[in-house]
Amino acid sequence: MQWIEVKITTQTEAVEAISYMLTELGIQGVRIDDPKDILMQKQDERDWDYADEDLLHSKDPNKVEIFCYLSQEDNYVERIEEIKSRLSMIASFLPIGEGTVTIQKREEKQWENAWKQYYKPFRAGEHIVIQPTWESATFTKKGDIVIELDPGMAFGTGTHETTSMCIQLLEQYMTTNDIILDIGCGSGILSIVAGKLGAQKVIGVDIDPNAVKVARENVQMNQINEKVEIRQGDLLDVVQEKAHCIVANIIADVIIQLVKLVPEVLEPKGIFIASGIIQDRLEEVKEAIEKGPFTILQVVSKGEWAAIVAQRRG
Repeated sequence: MQWIEVKITTQTEAVEAISYMLTELGIQGVRIDDPKDILMQKQDERDWDYADEDLLHSKDPNKVEIFCYLSQEDNYVERIEEIKSRLSMIASFLPIGEGTVTIQKREEKQWENAWKQYYKPFRAGEHIVIQPTWESATFTKKGDIVIELDPGMAFGTGTHETTSMCIQLLEQYMTTNDIILDIGCGSGILSIVAGKLGAQKVIGVDIDPNAVKVARENVQMNQINEKVEIRQGDLLDVVQEKAHCIVANIIADVIIQLVKLVPEVLEPKGIFIASGIIQDRLEEVKEAIEKGPFTILQVVSKGEWAAIVAQRRG
């Protein structure tokens, strides 16, 4: 099948708004190539096997490329015009850099494999090492947990600052035998991390059927089917269980909406980890969380992004 690859060239500050805009248009499987995600990774020199240096030098660190894919069978011309129109609206209140939209026809195998040249083994947390299915890590040390991942079209390789913060916070806050809920699980990386860290049960939820398919395959690959379950749908439609810890690596607007729903599926004294928050929206999200039955325990930042750890009051 042929697909239309849509590339939006922008800057870090606009990534959240553009990603949300694409989601609103029903476009899933958004891929974000931000050189700052690589350059800002604080890794041990021995771990620096993330990407070919020539590829890094060829990238402008101030440019972010956002990719999405439209089926040629859809009315893609109309959808591209809608993307351009929405992009102009975003540019009226937010700097978006170049703000260009370019398209290219791709065979399915082409776009599935195009990003693999940038994705190599790396350390995502104190003891968490992520490796793609096609290359093994050479820098592991005693006590490391190695996770294999094939993100496919689904968002979540672990390299983005928002995801790596979630991984580090899961290491810090979750305890063995916790029930974990991963909202907007994407490729399933956080669900798998929680399972490998000793959770009793993990429920990953995503509305995108492609993400659900990829996440289930990654769970199977990491041999933790007995404790990690991936479900398709909206939060309260598919989850009735109470979790000890909820992680949501999404965007600010969705987190603000979730604040009203999370208490229904979070145990008293449970932990809520919210990430995917651009710095400019941090105070707004903090205010929304503090209006709910939560006490903020910690705020962490990486680059332009922030994550919040809150505890539900008993």
